[in-house]
Amino acid sequence: MTDILKTKALLLLAIAIPFLSWGATVEMIAPDTMMVDLDEFEVVGVQRPYAEVIPSQRLSGDQLESLNSHSVADAVRYFSGVQIKDYGGVGGVKTVDIRSMGTNHMGVFYDGIQLGNAQNGQIDLGKFSLDNIEEISMYNGQKSEIFQSAKDFGSAGTIYLRTRYPRFPSGKRYNLNLTFRTGSFGLLNPSVRLEYRLSERVSASVNAEYTNAHGRYKFRYRKVFSDGTLAWDTTAVRQNGDIEALRLEAGVFGYVNEGKWNVKAYYYDSEKGIPGAIVNNVWKNSQRQWDRNFFTQGSYQQRLSERYELMVNAKYARDYMRYLNPDTTLMYLDNQFWQDELYISTANKYTILRDWDVNLSVDYQWNTLDATLTNFACPTRHSLLAALATAYRWQRLKAQASILGTFVFDHSKIISGSDYLGRRTNKFSKFTPAVFVSYQPIEDRDFNLRAFYKRIFRMPTFNDLYYTDIGNADLKPEYATQYNVGIQHRWNFDRTIFKSFNVTADAYYNEVTDKIIAVPKGTGQYRWMMMNIGEVHITGVDVTAQLSMLLPYDIAINGQLNYTYQTAQDYSDPTDCLDEAGTYKGQIAYIPWHSGSTILNAAWRGIGLNYSFIYVGERYHNSSNIPANYEQPWYTHDLSASYAFKVGKVGLKATLEVNNLLNQQYEVIMNYPMPGRNYKLILKVDI
Repeated sequence: MTDILKTKALLLLAIAIPFLSWGATVEMIAPDTMMVDLDEFEVVGVQRPYAEVIPSQRLSGDQLESLNSHSVADAVRYFSGVQIKDYGGVGGVKTVDIRSMGTNHMGVFYDGIQLGNAQNGQIDLGKFSLDNIEEISMYNGQKSEIFQSAKDFGSAGTIYLRTRYPRFPSGKRYNLNLTFRTGSFGLLNPSVRLEYRLSERVSASVNAEYTNAHGRYKFRYRKVFSDGTLAWDTTAVRQNGDIEALRLEAGVFGYVNEGKWNVKAYYYDSEKGIPGAIVNNVWKNSQRQWDRNFFTQGSYQQRLSERYELMVNAKYARDYMRYLNPDTTLMYLDNQFWQDELYISTANKYTILRDWDVNLSVDYQWNTLDATLTNFACPTRHSLLAALATAYRWQRLKAQASILGTFVFDHSKIISGSDYLGRRTNKFSKFTPAVFVSYQPIEDRDFNLRAFYKRIFRMPTFNDLYYTDIGNADLKPEYATQYNVGIQHRWNFDRTIFKSFNVTADAYYNEVTDKIIAVPKGTGQYRWMMMNIGEVHITGVDVTAQLSMLLPYDIAINGQLNYTYQTAQDYSDPTDCLDEAGTYKGQIAYIPWHSGSTILNAAWRGIGLNYSFIYVGERYHNSSNIPANYEQPWYTHDLSASYAFKVGKVGLKATLEVNNLLNQQYEVIMNYPMPGRNYKLILKVDI
């Protein structure tokens, strides 16, 4: 039996065992043991308090809605320890990096199932609107819950996007929400969401959103002198930043005895211009990109006995991307890519003792990539992941530990010129551990000490391995080692205007080794190849403070402050330190030493005010920390005001947003100017 057949046999066995167990245990559940109230029911079964060994950062509900944010990426900026690469504009690419370990070390989960991109490993969070998002949460290390898929254990940090779940007031069968956004950049952004109660235990939702914007905005051209000083020159208009996009989502949600299930489909279709970098006074670019992303996924979760709980997830995704560069003075390109993904996961949690759980998760994933590129390798990847985790609570001590086994089989074509030379097979297997501990020293105080260790890696992407001319099929995985210690203290007040105050602080050290980077190939500087020669050492501190107040006349005020200090140094080449332009021990590109954000909102009788502030300190756009590579700090102030009221049973809400209030000229990425002061008007109708 070949290794692949053995793997498939083990996979089928792992998936079959829970269903065999189901047949043996389902008779233990009485059909009428649980009556489900769709208005109240959210959590299945009795979940013991393991879930916040390492607490998350969260934005949800009114706070998430009040932020001056268009996409998920805009909202994630308010988490500590996060760096956003934003190329500007409504349709600009936006990727996220946690604690400087790289975008590919972060997992993004959509309703509990990971969003994937085997081609380049990056998830453009700018594609995901907040219109259908109920909560965004972020964890360093991994989610502090063992009852999850093996994929959940496989990233250095995770972001979870939870979509809106249908809820119906007593006697109501449907909810209808209409939203219209307009404002700067020629933005037209209507959306509609319909939720319908099909039966006592089954409901459905449909959400559609259309976005159209010309994307033009004024900016001032930046000039950098050799000593690092800046001057802002000619005012120009950002061109080729238009976007037209359609997003469709539909889902069916249901409950069974001691369980729940859902099935949903997602479709995103867009055409947008790529404005490109402003280099040598060239302000106009003509590159275009088309994206079509589709996935359908389902989840089933049920407590099958007093001790055993089962969860099954499945997903199929199909992605298409076309990139066009019609400029023949550079290089004419018209490349198309197709990705397919099939994923299935089973998680099995067993309660050994009252405060001791174990979980076994097994995932299988199949990925393919095809392209119109000449001599393209057309890779296929089979991934099998198995995670064994345990959680234990003893008095005020909570602990979790896990070990993740990853087994990867790649197949690709070997082509030389026009000759097909056969197929290449790459195999990889690795086990990686993680340990999380939390302790409450004083019984009656909400004060906790915590720590974790995690060893993880990320596989090279298809582009890293097989992209024509620059891919390197001999690449090894890129490893990350994480150490974290932290504290959390929450005060609750009963008889003052202050209601609660919460502070968290974490100190961490991360190492990224065998980092995959592009290096010059041969004697010329115009040919590049991906290599495992990078090494980064990261030391940092994250601090978050949250305050809740209730003033006279029912004026509610909530505030949040985030701060991050971080050194992320390049240790790749110890010999590159002989002159001031060397990169050894230099702060890596675009990582500031200091960054932070503030959110302050107030609410009174339907009136809402929100102020937010983001600061990114000085940094360099290259690991060579010389004056010519210096990037000045930038910050933005955003304001919004809203008024919500009812006309009969119809809820109405109007919101006015002013972003970049002081009209600051700045760049997140060098030569990609960001918009100045801009506006947005939002009208919502709830029926």
